[in-house]
Amino acid sequence: MYPYKKQNALIWLFIFASNIAFAQQKTAAVHLSLSEVWNRAEINNKTIKMQDLKVAGSEEAIKDAKAERLPDIEAEGEYARVSNMPVYDNGLFHAHSQFEVVHTSYSFGGNAYLNLYNGNKTNLKIAEEKEKKGLAVEQLNLTTSEVRLRTAAYYLDLQRSRIFKALMLKDINDQEKQLEEIRQLLKNGVVLKSDVLRAELKLSRQKMSLIQIDNDIAIANQKLAILIGETDQFTIETDSTAIAEPKIKTYPEYLEDAIDHSYEFKISEKETELSKLELKSVKANVSFKLGLFANYAYSYPQIQFYPYSIAMYGLGLSGIKASFPISAFYHNKHKAKAAEIALQRQEVEHEATSDKVRQEVNEAYLRYKEALTRIDVAKQNIKQATENLRIVNNTYFNQLSLLTDLLDADTQLLQTRFDLAAAQIAAQLQYFQLQKAIGNL
Repeated sequence: MYPYKKQNALIWLFIFASNIAFAQQKTAAVHLSLSEVWNRAEINNKTIKMQDLKVAGSEEAIKDAKAERLPDIEAEGEYARVSNMPVYDNGLFHAHSQFEVVHTSYSFGGNAYLNLYNGNKTNLKIAEEKEKKGLAVEQLNLTTSEVRLRTAAYYLDLQRSRIFKALMLKDINDQEKQLEEIRQLLKNGVVLKSDVLRAELKLSRQKMSLIQIDNDIAIANQKLAILIGETDQFTIETDSTAIAEPKIKTYPEYLEDAIDHSYEFKISEKETELSKLELKSVKANVSFKLGLFANYAYSYPQIQFYPYSIAMYGLGLSGIKASFPISAFYHNKHKAKAAEIALQRQEVEHEATSDKVRQEVNEAYLRYKEALTRIDVAKQNIKQATENLRIVNNTYFNQLSLLTDLLDADTQLLQTRFDLAAAQIAAQLQYFQLQKAIGNL
Protein backbone atom coordinates (compact mmCIF):
# COMPACT_ATOMS: atom_id res chain seq x y z
CA MET A 1 0.00 0.00 0.00
CA TYR A 2 1.24 3.48 -0.88
CA PRO A 3 2.16 5.77 2.05
CA TYR A 4 -0.50 8.24 0.92
CA LYS A 5 -3.08 5.47 0.87
CA LYS A 6 -2.24 4.77 4.51
CA GLN A 7 -2.59 8.48 5.26
CA ASN A 8 -5.96 8.60 3.49
CA ALA A 9 -7.16 5.60 5.42
CA LEU A 10 -6.14 7.19 8.73
CA ILE A 11 -7.85 10.45 7.83
CA TRP A 12 -11.08 8.72 6.87
CA LEU A 13 -10.92 6.65 10.05
CA PHE A 14 -10.50 9.84 12.10
CA ILE A 15 -13.46 11.46 10.32
CA PHE A 16 -15.60 8.38 10.90
CA ALA A 17 -14.70 8.24 14.59
CA SER A 18 -15.28 11.96 15.02
CA ASN A 19 -18.67 11.73 13.38
CA ILE A 20 -19.68 8.86 15.66
CA ALA A 21 -18.62 10.77 18.78
CA PHE A 22 -20.32 13.90 17.48
CA ALA A 23 -23.53 12.00 16.77
CA GLN A 24 -23.54 10.53 20.26
CA GLN A 25 -23.34 14.00 21.80
CA LYS A 26 -25.96 15.58 19.58
CA THR A 27 -29.70 15.15 19.61
CA ALA A 28 -31.77 14.75 16.48
CA ALA A 29 -31.43 17.76 14.18
CA VAL A 30 -34.35 20.19 14.13
CA HIS A 31 -34.97 22.06 10.89
CA LEU A 32 -35.53 25.76 11.52
CA SER A 33 -35.95 28.57 9.04
CA LEU A 34 -34.38 31.94 9.79
CA SER A 35 -37.74 33.43 10.82
CA GLU A 36 -38.30 30.52 13.24
CA VAL A 37 -34.85 31.06 14.73
CA TRP A 38 -35.67 34.75 15.15
CA ASN A 39 -38.89 33.90 16.97
CA ARG A 40 -37.05 31.60 19.38
CA ALA A 41 -34.37 34.21 19.99
CA GLU A 42 -36.95 36.88 20.80
CA ILE A 43 -38.64 34.55 23.31
CA ASN A 44 -35.58 33.03 24.98
CA ASN A 45 -32.75 35.55 24.60
CA LYS A 46 -31.74 36.94 28.00
CA THR A 47 -30.76 40.37 26.68
CA ILE A 48 -34.23 40.86 25.20
CA LYS A 49 -35.83 39.64 28.43
CA MET A 50 -33.94 42.29 30.41
CA GLN A 51 -35.18 45.01 28.06
CA ASP A 52 -38.75 43.64 28.35
CA LEU A 53 -38.52 43.99 32.12
CA LYS A 54 -37.23 47.53 31.70
CA VAL A 55 -40.32 48.41 29.64
CA ALA A 56 -42.57 46.82 32.28
CA GLY A 57 -40.81 48.84 34.98
CA SER A 58 -41.33 52.08 33.03
CA GLU A 59 -45.08 51.35 32.81
CA GLU A 60 -45.23 51.10 36.59
CA ALA A 61 -43.25 54.34 36.88
CA ILE A 62 -45.93 56.13 34.80
CA LYS A 63 -48.65 54.83 37.11
CA ASP A 64 -46.62 55.94 40.12
CA ALA A 65 -46.24 59.46 38.68
CA LYS A 66 -49.98 59.69 38.04
CA ALA A 67 -50.66 58.55 41.61
CA GLU A 68 -49.01 61.74 42.86
CA ARG A 69 -52.20 63.57 41.84
CA LEU A 70 -54.07 61.75 44.60
CA PRO A 71 -54.25 63.38 48.06
CA ASP A 72 -51.72 62.50 50.75
CA ILE A 73 -53.56 60.99 53.73
CA GLU A 74 -51.99 60.12 57.06
CA ALA A 75 -53.23 58.61 60.29
CA GLU A 76 -51.24 59.20 63.45
CA GLY A 77 -51.44 58.65 67.17
CA GLU A 78 -49.45 59.42 70.29
CA TYR A 79 -49.43 58.16 73.86
CA ALA A 80 -47.21 59.58 76.62
CA ARG A 81 -46.65 59.57 80.35
CA VAL A 82 -46.09 63.07 81.72
CA SER A 83 -43.84 63.72 84.73
CA ASN A 84 -44.52 66.17 87.55
CA MET A 85 -43.54 69.73 86.77
CA PRO A 86 -41.18 71.32 89.34
CA VAL A 87 -41.41 75.12 89.61
CA TYR A 88 -38.21 76.90 90.68
CA ASP A 89 -39.64 80.01 92.35
CA ASN A 90 -36.27 81.12 93.76
CA GLY A 91 -33.95 79.92 91.02
CA LEU A 92 -32.51 76.65 89.85
CA PHE A 93 -30.26 76.14 92.88
CA HIS A 94 -33.01 76.62 95.48
CA ALA A 95 -35.86 74.43 96.60
CA HIS A 96 -38.74 74.20 94.18
CA SER A 97 -42.43 73.73 94.54
CA GLN A 98 -44.33 70.91 92.82
CA PHE A 99 -47.04 71.57 90.27
CA GLU A 100 -49.31 68.63 89.82
CA VAL A 101 -50.16 67.72 86.21
CA VAL A 102 -52.20 65.04 84.51
CA HIS A 103 -49.76 62.16 83.99
CA THR A 104 -51.51 60.62 80.95
CA SER A 105 -51.54 62.25 77.51
CA TYR A 106 -52.69 60.84 74.20
CA SER A 107 -53.99 61.87 70.82
CA PHE A 108 -55.09 60.19 67.60
CA GLY A 109 -56.40 61.48 64.32
CA GLY A 110 -55.58 62.05 60.66
CA ASN A 111 -54.69 64.67 58.08
CA ALA A 112 -54.89 65.06 54.33
CA TYR A 113 -53.32 67.30 51.70
CA LEU A 114 -54.42 67.68 48.09
CA ASN A 115 -51.99 69.39 45.77
CA LEU A 116 -53.62 71.88 43.43
CA TYR A 117 -50.55 73.42 41.83
CA ASN A 118 -46.80 72.97 42.29
CA GLY A 119 -45.34 74.59 39.23
CA ASN A 120 -46.76 71.87 36.93
CA LYS A 121 -44.11 69.48 38.25
CA THR A 122 -46.55 66.57 38.55
CA ASN A 123 -47.54 66.80 34.88
CA LEU A 124 -43.87 67.17 33.91
CA LYS A 125 -43.04 64.06 35.94
CA ILE A 126 -45.75 62.08 34.16
CA ALA A 127 -44.54 63.31 30.76
CA GLU A 128 -40.96 62.41 31.72
CA GLU A 129 -41.94 58.87 32.70
CA LYS A 130 -43.83 58.47 29.42
CA GLU A 131 -40.75 59.57 27.50
CA LYS A 132 -38.69 57.09 29.51
CA LYS A 133 -41.10 54.35 28.55
CA GLY A 134 -40.85 55.36 24.89
CA LEU A 135 -37.09 55.31 25.24
CA ALA A 136 -37.22 51.85 26.81
CA VAL A 137 -39.42 50.61 23.95
CA GLU A 138 -36.99 51.92 21.34
CA GLN A 139 -34.08 50.38 23.24
CA LEU A 140 -35.99 47.08 23.23
CA ASN A 141 -36.50 47.41 19.47
CA LEU A 142 -32.80 48.14 18.98
CA THR A 143 -31.78 45.20 21.18
CA THR A 144 -34.17 42.91 19.28
CA SER A 145 -32.73 44.16 15.99
CA GLU A 146 -29.16 43.54 17.20
CA VAL A 147 -30.06 40.05 18.40
CA ARG A 148 -31.76 39.34 15.09
CA LEU A 149 -28.67 40.48 13.18
CA ARG A 150 -26.37 38.37 15.35
CA THR A 151 -28.74 35.40 15.01
CA ALA A 152 -28.80 35.84 11.24
CA ALA A 153 -24.98 35.97 11.17
CA TYR A 154 -24.71 32.67 13.08
CA TYR A 155 -27.49 31.08 11.03
CA LEU A 156 -25.93 32.14 7.73
CA ASP A 157 -22.50 31.04 8.95
CA LEU A 158 -23.93 27.62 9.73
CA GLN A 159 -25.71 27.54 6.39
CA ARG A 160 -22.53 28.50 4.52
CA SER A 161 -20.49 25.80 6.28
CA ARG A 162 -23.10 23.19 5.38
CA ILE A 163 -23.02 24.30 1.75
CA PHE A 164 -19.22 24.14 1.84
CA LYS A 165 -19.43 20.62 3.25
CA ALA A 166 -21.76 19.47 0.48
CA LEU A 167 -19.43 20.97 -2.15
CA MET A 168 -16.40 19.41 -0.48
CA LEU A 169 -18.00 15.96 -0.30
CA LYS A 170 -18.91 16.14 -3.98
CA ASP A 171 -15.39 17.28 -4.85
CA ILE A 172 -13.85 14.46 -2.79
CA ASN A 173 -16.07 11.97 -4.59
CA ASP A 174 -14.97 13.39 -7.98
CA GLN A 175 -11.33 13.38 -6.87
CA GLU A 176 -11.53 9.71 -5.86
CA LYS A 177 -12.95 8.77 -9.25
CA GLN A 178 -10.25 10.82 -10.95
CA LEU A 179 -7.58 9.19 -8.79
CA GLU A 180 -8.73 5.75 -9.92
CA GLU A 181 -8.44 6.84 -13.53
CA ILE A 182 -4.91 8.12 -12.92
CA ARG A 183 -3.94 4.85 -11.24
CA GLN A 184 -5.25 2.99 -14.25
CA LEU A 185 -3.10 5.16 -16.49
CA LEU A 186 -0.12 4.34 -14.25
CA LYS A 187 -0.77 0.63 -14.70
CA ASN A 188 -0.84 1.15 -18.44
CA GLY A 189 2.45 3.04 -18.22
CA VAL A 190 0.97 6.22 -19.55
CA VAL A 191 1.73 8.48 -16.55
CA LEU A 192 4.39 8.59 -13.86
CA LYS A 193 3.98 7.47 -10.26
CA SER A 194 4.44 11.11 -9.20
CA ASP A 195 1.07 11.91 -10.78
CA VAL A 196 -0.64 9.39 -8.51
CA LEU A 197 1.19 10.76 -5.47
CA ARG A 198 0.15 14.32 -6.29
CA ALA A 199 -3.47 13.31 -6.75
CA GLU A 200 -3.42 11.39 -3.45
CA LEU A 201 -1.85 14.35 -1.67
CA LYS A 202 -4.55 16.68 -2.92
CA LEU A 203 -7.27 14.23 -1.88
CA SER A 204 -5.84 13.95 1.64
CA ARG A 205 -5.80 17.74 1.92
CA GLN A 206 -9.44 17.91 0.85
CA LYS A 207 -10.37 15.37 3.52
CA MET A 208 -8.49 17.40 6.11
CA SER A 209 -10.41 20.49 5.02
CA LEU A 210 -13.60 18.51 5.53
CA ILE A 211 -12.67 18.04 9.20
CA GLN A 212 -12.20 21.79 9.56
CA ILE A 213 -15.61 22.42 7.97
CA ASP A 214 -17.24 19.96 10.40
CA ASN A 215 -15.67 21.86 13.29
CA ASP A 216 -16.92 25.14 11.83
CA ILE A 217 -20.42 23.66 11.71
CA ALA A 218 -20.22 22.51 15.34
CA ILE A 219 -18.98 25.93 16.54
CA ALA A 220 -21.61 27.89 14.60
CA ASN A 221 -24.34 25.51 15.77
CA GLN A 222 -23.38 25.99 19.43
CA LYS A 223 -23.31 29.79 19.09
CA LEU A 224 -26.75 29.78 17.50
CA ALA A 225 -28.18 27.32 20.04
CA ILE A 226 -27.01 29.46 22.98
CA LEU A 227 -28.40 32.61 21.38
CA ILE A 228 -31.90 31.10 21.07
CA GLY A 229 -31.81 29.67 24.58
CA GLU A 230 -31.14 26.01 23.74
CA THR A 231 -28.55 23.57 25.08
CA ASP A 232 -25.19 22.88 23.43
CA GLN A 233 -26.52 19.52 22.21
CA PHE A 234 -29.37 21.14 20.26
CA THR A 235 -28.65 20.58 16.55
CA ILE A 236 -30.10 23.02 14.02
CA GLU A 237 -30.74 22.07 10.42
CA THR A 238 -30.71 25.18 8.22
CA ASP A 239 -32.27 25.77 4.83
CA SER A 240 -30.23 24.03 2.16
CA THR A 241 -29.93 27.01 -0.16
CA ALA A 242 -29.07 30.65 0.28
CA ILE A 243 -31.94 33.03 0.94
CA ALA A 244 -33.07 34.96 -2.12
CA GLU A 245 -32.07 38.61 -2.12
CA PRO A 246 -34.99 41.07 -2.36
CA LYS A 247 -35.05 43.87 -4.90
CA ILE A 248 -32.69 46.68 -3.99
CA LYS A 249 -33.98 50.25 -3.60
CA THR A 250 -32.14 53.52 -4.13
CA TYR A 251 -29.98 55.15 -1.46
CA PRO A 252 -32.35 58.15 -0.96
CA GLU A 253 -35.20 55.71 -0.32
CA TYR A 254 -33.16 53.83 2.29
CA LEU A 255 -32.10 57.12 3.88
CA GLU A 256 -35.71 58.26 4.11
CA ASP A 257 -36.64 54.97 5.77
CA ALA A 258 -33.79 55.43 8.25
CA ILE A 259 -35.01 58.90 9.24
CA ASP A 260 -38.49 57.51 9.91
CA HIS A 261 -37.60 54.17 11.51
CA SER A 262 -33.98 54.08 12.71
CA TYR A 263 -33.95 52.89 16.33
CA GLU A 264 -30.79 54.79 17.17
CA PHE A 265 -32.27 58.00 15.75
CA LYS A 266 -35.48 57.53 17.75
CA ILE A 267 -33.53 56.80 20.93
CA SER A 268 -31.58 60.03 20.43
CA GLU A 269 -34.86 61.93 19.91
CA LYS A 270 -36.30 60.50 23.15
CA GLU A 271 -33.17 61.43 25.08
CA THR A 272 -33.38 64.99 23.73
CA GLU A 273 -37.03 65.25 24.82
CA LEU A 274 -36.06 64.00 28.28
CA SER A 275 -33.44 66.74 28.54
CA LYS A 276 -36.07 69.35 27.62
CA LEU A 277 -38.45 68.04 30.28
CA GLU A 278 -35.64 68.01 32.85
CA LEU A 279 -34.94 71.68 32.13
CA LYS A 280 -38.65 72.54 32.54
CA SER A 281 -38.78 70.60 35.81
CA VAL A 282 -35.77 72.48 37.20
CA LYS A 283 -37.26 75.84 36.22
CA ALA A 284 -40.51 74.84 37.95
CA ASN A 285 -38.67 74.88 41.29
CA VAL A 286 -39.14 78.67 41.29
CA SER A 287 -42.94 78.65 41.52
CA PHE A 288 -45.54 78.84 44.25
CA LYS A 289 -47.36 75.82 45.64
CA LEU A 290 -51.06 75.66 46.37
CA GLY A 291 -53.09 72.92 48.02
CA LEU A 292 -56.05 71.99 50.21
CA PHE A 293 -55.47 70.59 53.67
CA ALA A 294 -57.60 69.10 56.44
CA ASN A 295 -56.89 67.40 59.74
CA TYR A 296 -58.87 66.19 62.72
CA ALA A 297 -57.63 64.68 65.98
CA TYR A 298 -58.87 63.59 69.39
CA SER A 299 -56.59 64.54 72.28
CA TYR A 300 -56.41 64.24 76.07
CA PRO A 301 -56.20 66.35 78.14
CA GLN A 302 -57.38 69.69 76.77
CA ILE A 303 -54.49 71.99 77.52
CA GLN A 304 -54.20 73.73 74.17
CA PHE A 305 -56.84 76.38 74.77
CA TYR A 306 -57.86 78.26 77.93
CA PRO A 307 -59.76 77.38 80.06
CA TYR A 308 -58.12 73.98 80.34
CA SER A 309 -60.08 70.81 80.91
CA ILE A 310 -59.07 67.37 82.11
CA ALA A 311 -61.07 65.69 79.41
CA MET A 312 -60.73 64.39 75.85
CA TYR A 313 -61.55 66.84 73.11
CA GLY A 314 -61.71 66.82 69.30
CA LEU A 315 -60.35 69.53 67.02
CA GLY A 316 -60.31 69.83 63.25
CA LEU A 317 -58.81 72.29 60.78
CA SER A 318 -59.30 72.68 57.04
CA GLY A 319 -58.40 75.27 54.50
CA ILE A 320 -56.06 76.21 51.69
CA LYS A 321 -52.29 76.39 51.96
CA ALA A 322 -49.94 78.41 49.76
CA SER A 323 -46.18 78.79 49.83
CA PHE A 324 -43.43 80.28 47.73
CA PRO A 325 -39.75 79.18 47.85
CA ILE A 326 -37.94 82.53 47.90
CA SER A 327 -34.56 80.85 48.37
CA ALA A 328 -35.09 78.99 45.07
CA PHE A 329 -34.15 82.20 43.23
CA TYR A 330 -30.51 81.69 44.19
CA HIS A 331 -30.51 77.97 44.96
CA ASN A 332 -31.96 77.07 41.56
CA LYS A 333 -29.85 79.37 39.39
CA HIS A 334 -26.97 76.98 38.74
CA LYS A 335 -29.25 73.94 38.51
CA ALA A 336 -31.12 75.58 35.66
CA LYS A 337 -27.86 76.52 33.93
CA ALA A 338 -26.57 72.93 34.23
CA ALA A 339 -29.85 71.62 32.77
CA GLU A 340 -29.56 74.04 29.83
CA ILE A 341 -26.01 72.88 29.13
CA ALA A 342 -27.14 69.24 29.33
CA LEU A 343 -29.87 69.98 26.77
CA GLN A 344 -27.39 71.68 24.43
CA ARG A 345 -25.05 68.70 24.71
CA GLN A 346 -27.91 66.32 23.96
CA GLU A 347 -28.93 68.31 20.89
CA VAL A 348 -25.36 68.12 19.57
CA GLU A 349 -25.34 64.39 20.31
CA HIS A 350 -28.60 64.03 18.40
CA GLU A 351 -27.00 65.68 15.37
CA ALA A 352 -24.02 63.35 15.71
CA THR A 353 -26.39 60.37 15.84
CA SER A 354 -28.05 61.60 12.65
CA ASP A 355 -24.64 61.74 10.95
CA LYS A 356 -23.82 58.27 12.23
CA VAL A 357 -27.08 56.81 10.92
CA ARG A 358 -26.51 58.35 7.48
CA GLN A 359 -22.99 56.95 7.39
CA GLU A 360 -24.15 53.46 8.44
CA VAL A 361 -26.93 53.44 5.84
CA ASN A 362 -24.58 54.57 3.09
CA GLU A 363 -21.92 52.01 4.01
CA ALA A 364 -24.43 49.16 4.29
CA TYR A 365 -26.03 50.18 0.99
CA LEU A 366 -22.73 50.27 -0.90
CA ARG A 367 -21.56 46.99 0.66
CA TYR A 368 -24.83 45.33 -0.28
CA LYS A 369 -24.52 46.46 -3.90
CA GLU A 370 -20.92 45.25 -3.86
CA ALA A 371 -22.05 41.84 -2.53
CA LEU A 372 -24.66 41.53 -5.30
CA THR A 373 -21.96 42.28 -7.85
CA ARG A 374 -19.75 39.58 -6.32
CA ILE A 375 -22.56 37.06 -6.87
CA ASP A 376 -22.73 37.89 -10.58
CA VAL A 377 -18.94 37.69 -10.88
CA ALA A 378 -18.87 34.37 -8.98
CA LYS A 379 -21.49 32.86 -11.30
CA GLN A 380 -19.48 33.94 -14.34
CA ASN A 381 -16.30 32.53 -12.78
CA ILE A 382 -18.00 29.16 -12.28
CA LYS A 383 -18.86 28.99 -15.97
CA GLN A 384 -15.29 29.82 -16.92
CA ALA A 385 -13.77 27.41 -14.39
CA THR A 386 -16.10 24.61 -15.51
CA GLU A 387 -15.12 25.08 -19.13
CA ASN A 388 -11.45 25.32 -18.19
CA LEU A 389 -11.68 22.04 -16.23
CA ARG A 390 -13.37 20.31 -19.17
CA ILE A 391 -10.61 21.40 -21.52
CA VAL A 392 -7.74 20.54 -19.17
CA ASN A 393 -9.33 17.20 -18.28
CA ASN A 394 -9.51 16.22 -21.94
CA THR A 395 -5.99 17.38 -22.68
CA TYR A 396 -4.52 15.61 -19.62
CA PHE A 397 -6.03 12.22 -20.39
CA ASN A 398 -4.86 12.70 -23.97
CA GLN A 399 -1.36 13.40 -22.65
CA LEU A 400 -1.40 17.02 -23.83
CA SER A 401 -1.14 18.71 -20.41
CA LEU A 402 0.37 18.10 -16.98
CA LEU A 403 -1.36 16.78 -13.88
CA THR A 404 -0.61 20.02 -12.08
CA ASP A 405 -2.76 21.80 -14.67
CA LEU A 406 -5.61 19.37 -13.99
CA LEU A 407 -5.31 19.71 -10.21
CA ASP A 408 -5.20 23.48 -10.49
CA ALA A 409 -8.32 23.44 -12.68
CA ASP A 410 -10.10 21.25 -10.11
CA THR A 411 -9.11 23.60 -7.30
CA GLN A 412 -10.19 26.66 -9.24
CA LEU A 413 -13.65 25.22 -9.92
CA LEU A 414 -14.13 24.25 -6.29
CA GLN A 415 -12.95 27.67 -5.18
CA THR A 416 -15.36 29.46 -7.53
CA ARG A 417 -18.21 27.37 -6.12
CA PHE A 418 -17.09 28.31 -2.62
CA ASP A 419 -16.91 31.95 -3.71
CA LEU A 420 -20.48 31.86 -5.04
CA ALA A 421 -21.85 30.33 -1.83
CA ALA A 422 -19.87 32.78 0.29
CA ALA A 423 -21.00 35.72 -1.87
CA GLN A 424 -24.66 34.71 -1.57
CA ILE A 425 -24.40 34.37 2.22
CA ALA A 426 -22.45 37.63 2.53
CA ALA A 427 -25.04 39.47 0.43
CA GLN A 428 -27.84 38.22 2.64
CA LEU A 429 -25.99 39.26 5.80
CA GLN A 430 -25.21 42.65 4.27
CA TYR A 431 -28.88 43.06 3.45
CA PHE A 432 -29.78 42.41 7.09
CA GLN A 433 -27.19 44.95 8.19
CA LEU A 434 -28.82 47.47 5.85
CA GLN A 435 -32.24 46.66 7.29
CA LYS A 436 -30.90 47.16 10.82
CA ALA A 437 -29.40 50.51 9.84
CA ILE A 438 -32.78 51.77 8.60
CA GLY A 439 -34.66 50.29 11.57
CA ASN A 440 -36.49 47.58 9.65
CA LEU A 441 -34.97 44.38 11.09
